[in-house]
Amino acid sequence: MAAVTTETTTEVLAPEDHELLEWIVAEAERRGNAVISVPSDDKGSGYCFTACVWALHQVPEAVVVGLPEQVAHVLLDAYVDRAATAGPFEPGRIYDDFFENVPVVFEQVNPGHYPEYFGSAFLVYPDGDFPAVQIIVPTPEGKWPWSEDAPEGFAAWQPVLTASGRPESWTPGVDGP
Repeated sequence: MAAVTTETTTEVLAPEDHELLEWIVAEAERRGNAVISVPSDDKGSGYCFTACVWALHQVPEAVVVGLPEQVAHVLLDAYVDRAATAGPFEPGRIYDDFFENVPVVFEQVNPGHYPEYFGSAFLVYPDGDFPAVQIIVPTPEGKWPWSEDAPEGFAAWQPVLTASGRPESWTPGVDGP
């Protein structure tokens, strides 16, 4: 695992940002990644994302939107463990072995979503120069956010973080779910 340094950015950071960066780096070096949780509010659902995964493992950072925090942490840890040892995941392909009977699919995150969904990661990557994927989970009934018969509000609860708000790395129903 490569070491992550905070020396180049600490000179210009506010004290609270410096503390957060030190926590992210320490957590990543201890666990292999840092997971940051953002609770839901009146603007949208909560989400969790990784920081330092790209710096340590050359694996895209990941975000999960709309899942309970504990579930999101487990999913992100499983993603990092598998991606760091077996390589990247293919967007649009269903992976059904993260949770029992719960499939997931990956989509590339449009950099326009980085400030909102990876804000603290900019402490590690000040230029925003990192790849990121979104891990998308269907409803218990197997409906994806883009499904025509998805529950009302599901697409808003778990938005797809592409430029269009729909999968762009594959075509739903053709070469993806």
